[in-house]
Amino acid sequence: MAPDRRTLLADAALGVLADEGMRGLTHRAVDRAAALPPGTTSAYFRTRAALLTALVTRLVHLDQSELRTAAERLPPLRTADDLVDALARLARRRLTGEGRRRSLARYACTIESVRDPELREILVPRENAGREAVRRFLARHGVPDVEIRTRTLLTCVDGLVLDRLVHGGGVPRDALEDLVAGALRTGPGPSSAPSRTV
Repeated sequence: MAPDRRTLLADAALGVLADEGMRGLTHRAVDRAAALPPGTTSAYFRTRAALLTALVTRLVHLDQSELRTAAERLPPLRTADDLVDALARLARRRLTGEGRRRSLARYACTIESVRDPELREILVPRENAGREAVRRFLARHGVPDVEIRTRTLLTCVDGLVLDRLVHGGGVPRDALEDLVAGALRTGPGPSSAPSRTV
């Protein structure tokens, strides 16, 4: 089924943001990207803020759908290597193809949300099956502070993806192995960790 006009425009806006950055995100640029007559985007989203809100809402929907599908295909996480493999697949998805474009848009929106509480609320990390799989794995291995460890591990993976977006290349497996080993330590867990959109 073809997407409705608002979804089509939100997808086009996402592509414009990924390709041209925040300064390139205009109603006219979205019209061109969607191959629609001039003025179409502004008819649906009167202001740039409304367009950006629609874009971020669509981005979160796509991310959640991707994570849900990935979790459904995820084999049981039994060993540290299993978890490293799963995180490596996540990193590859976010650094290649459409996943890379969404990552570029996601980080641009995250920076923008520093000054926009509405966007920040939309970008609040949501529960998903992938996050729950990591949480269950850590709990089965008896680590303290499972919630904090899960958040910290996924935040660090997110940081590695951002670093590779900037500098190129893939996320090194040994970096993921080190993160998983740190998450599995049975000593006291970290006292706090920032929240991100992984």
